Amino acid sequence: MKLKVVILSLSVFAYTGFTAQNIQNNPGSNHGNRFEQLGTILPTPNIYRTASGAPGHGYWQNRADYNITAYLDEDKKNLKGSETVTYYNNSPDDLDYIWLQLDENEHSSIRNSGYDTSSVLHPSTTDQQLKVTELPVKDNGYGVSLEKVTDVSGTPLKYTVNKTMMRIDLPKVLKKGEKFVFKVDWNYNIPNRIRMGGRGGYENFPEDGNDLYTMAQWYPRMCVYSDFQGWQNHQFTGRGEFALVFGDFKVSMNVPSDHIVGGTGECKNYDQVLTSDQLSRYRKAENASEPIEIVTLDEAKKAEKNHSKQRKTWVFEAKDVRDFAWTSSRKFVWDGMRVTIPENNNKVMAMSFYPKESYGLYRKFSTKAVAHTIKTYSEFTIPYPYPVAQSVEAANGMEYPMICFNFGRTEKDGTYSEGTKNGMIGVIIHEVGHNFFPMIINSDERQWAWMDEGLNTFTEYLTEEKWDNKFPSKRGPAWTIVDYMKLPKDQLEPIMSNSENIVQYGPNAYSKPATGLNILRETIMGRELFDKAFKTYAKRWAFKHPEPADLFRTMEDASGEDLDWFWRGWFYGTDPVDIAIDKVTAAVPNLETDPKAAAEIKYQVEKPLVNSFEDLSKIRNREDKNIKFYVEGDKDLQDFYYRYDRGQEKLDNNKQYTIKTEAGLPLDTRDKEKFKNITGYQIDFVNKGGLVMPIILEFTFEDGSKLYDKSAAQIWRLNEQKVSKTYYFDKKLKSIQLDPMRETADIDTTNNFWSSTGTGTETSKFQLFKQKQEGGSVRGGSTGKVNPMQAAGKS
Repeated sequence: MKLKVVILSLSVFAYTGFTAQNIQNNPGSNHGNRFEQLGTILPTPNIYRTASGAPGHGYWQNRADYNITAYLDEDKKNLKGSETVTYYNNSPDDLDYIWLQLDENEHSSIRNSGYDTSSVLHPSTTDQQLKVTELPVKDNGYGVSLEKVTDVSGTPLKYTVNKTMMRIDLPKVLKKGEKFVFKVDWNYNIPNRIRMGGRGGYENFPEDGNDLYTMAQWYPRMCVYSDFQGWQNHQFTGRGEFALVFGDFKVSMNVPSDHIVGGTGECKNYDQVLTSDQLSRYRKAENASEPIEIVTLDEAKKAEKNHSKQRKTWVFEAKDVRDFAWTSSRKFVWDGMRVTIPENNNKVMAMSFYPKESYGLYRKFSTKAVAHTIKTYSEFTIPYPYPVAQSVEAANGMEYPMICFNFGRTEKDGTYSEGTKNGMIGVIIHEVGHNFFPMIINSDERQWAWMDEGLNTFTEYLTEEKWDNKFPSKRGPAWTIVDYMKLPKDQLEPIMSNSENIVQYGPNAYSKPATGLNILRETIMGRELFDKAFKTYAKRWAFKHPEPADLFRTMEDASGEDLDWFWRGWFYGTDPVDIAIDKVTAAVPNLETDPKAAAEIKYQVEKPLVNSFEDLSKIRNREDKNIKFYVEGDKDLQDFYYRYDRGQEKLDNNKQYTIKTEAGLPLDTRDKEKFKNITGYQIDFVNKGGLVMPIILEFTFEDGSKLYDKSAAQIWRLNEQKVSKTYYFDKKLKSIQLDPMRETADIDTTNNFWSSTGTGTETSKFQLFKQKQEGGSVRGGSTGKVNPMQAAGKS
């Protein structure tokens, strides 16, 4: 009869299960409810939003279509506009009024949001800040000047402006299924965004006397009316971004005739605004696999010298977008190429607009980065649905449907640093990626910055990795968030905080949620489960208005993983990860049945293991034969494969630990020879940080070989403060490294290492014994499997 023993040669064995005695030794006082369900923390499911995270059968959202004309006065730095808005009430509610956003009031000294911040005296200041305080505050001349607000027949409508918001009182109740058409005429003085800040405005180039305009938040825009909030009419302070409704746009921009214009959607009259040579190049670029200059560098330099007084009107149209932005300048070089999205065979024009100051970088990289981004995001979310994707160099970073503004200028001699190049590529990927979050998966940025910035930063990281396996990503890998998580508790805030109230905005809205998703993908769920669930969320909520609960529930619904503990800890809490190896206890077999009590090996860190660290994602990506990097990297490292074990056994120093045969038969000489080199190790861990995570171990043996093991985070479910893991190896263990690839964001790695040479402690022995089994039958004797509880002498 085949003996079935506990030890497996050159593999890891861990006991599973938790006995009544363990429960008695680990009372309920150790619980912080980290594994309890979120329950009432999440909104109650209803006919609009289901418990699965999908839109319900009663889901609805309102819509707004725009027809806009704009006149850019370059001399006066003024924009004059007129819009006709058709607003559709698809909600079950009767509406007495509607709300619009007047975002340009951000720049007004008297009509801004009024959200003051604390200020102190500084030893140095700028000339712009050094102004005599005048009370009461005088009007600085910026902000929206409303000229006319009427219904479609021209009858004036009653309206009220409250800082950056405008309420229009409807002449009659707008019922479900009805639409309301109204008109607004307005103008505003365009701010110098380099001096005054903000997303929209102009930048002046004093060397050639020209301007570059980024026209954003430039028209009165409808607020969102939703099932979960009603009107989203929180004031615009300049930080919290936008909640917007989908619709169709037709926009005509009248600009100086020597300007080049790029905008959301497709231009409908290139044949009227481009020269014959430029139009010919555009047609060629439509089928090119490499970027072609549509407006050349020489043409841009020539245009800079003559400021035309003639005018041209550019006409753009866009369908199913939540916003419209545009850019205009005579300084622009313009290039483009065609990129095909395999998932839907969508042929997209990828294009870039940039001044000569950016030529050395943008000509080489920008349009290619645009193409790479929409292709990669399409793999991880939904196929890119729009006809164009554009990058504009404007010394800043901001995103809108099908167009975004980025930085990336060379030195005057055309040279640039690696830091500038990588920063430019990273920001292009990030801002183009915003086409997916939130331009398509249309979350409420005014309330939840992380739902667009965090999800987008995570997907940006995946895209950077596929651009270049060695790309120096600053956000996404777990180790990059450690410095933030180390901060004192009074300097940390939950991710689930309103955009306006976050102090550490970058780490909290961008880095921490991106890192959390990466930990889910690489360490907790695995790539296959995560990618399916993430794509499900994107598909479910494309062209809709998702909320956090919709993401949380979908990720669990599509994967079969209970992640409430992770959302609770990572998104709602501020605890860091700090798991420590507390002590290691070793025991060796005494074949003469003369056991000694197990001795304790006290843990100390004298010589912490120093690894040549490389991020786990990079290694896995190199091993994935399906991944083709935009910039080829090395492919010489192997992936790690982990077993998932659960449970805990408490080591009692006064107890004898035994190994027996399944049949209870006596051990013969051959058996003793097999068991004589076995050493048992109990590793005790403590949760010092508070946030639970999987326990990932790298074992190094005296012969130089290594083994890896991972226990899911649920190992902490019965004791959130202390757990133990027991292993039996048939060769001597030299060291143990906890979280060797730094994939859990552990803030203190000095307590993650144990070495057998670090102490002079003595190992003890455990007894191998025989037991005669009455009845003579052996259950499952031919299976070759081990019952770990039986092997441990447990019932």
